[in-house]
Amino acid sequence: MVRADSALNRQSILAAAGTLLASRGEAVGMDEIAATAGVAVGTLYRHFPTKSDLIAAALAELTERVVADVRAAADRVDSGADPVEELRGLLEWLTGKSAADKAIKAAATGLAADALQEMESRGFAELDRITVVAHARGLLHPDVTTGDLALIAATAPDDSLPEAARDRWIELALRSVLA
Repeated sequence: MVRADSALNRQSILAAAGTLLASRGEAVGMDEIAATAGVAVGTLYRHFPTKSDLIAAALAELTERVVADVRAAADRVDSGADPVEELRGLLEWLTGKSAADKAIKAAATGLAADALQEMESRGFAELDRITVVAHARGLLHPDVTTGDLALIAATAPDDSLPEAARDRWIELALRSVLA
């Protein structure tokens, strides 16, 4: 059983790492992460012996959030919701996300590639559920694959663009795949 103070320290460390990775990238030091989290450096290293471990843990949390959101959309589609509207909602969510999640993914590219691959494969599996239903209802071009939808998601603009530009990107992206 994990002690409450230990769990709180872990969450503080992960929150501080996410914030600092978003603002400064992977160059941020472990000492600075510990100070921002309000814990001793030794406490940080007890939880995360290496920076790779810390980034992998931050990415694992991000993975759970992303997969849960895509799974919820797929569940709604399975219950009769419009797959196109669910895809639109996912793209809106993706383009409006905080830069912190993208910074964690960017930092993970070199330090925690396995965790990044897990996010992509688990999210891909949930997105495939939406693709299958959309095809069955004749809503997508016949040659559009889940990989195509994942590629569109991977190229989504971030929240640094004006909302109107993000909305236009979503419309163009959807037009490119709809039947």
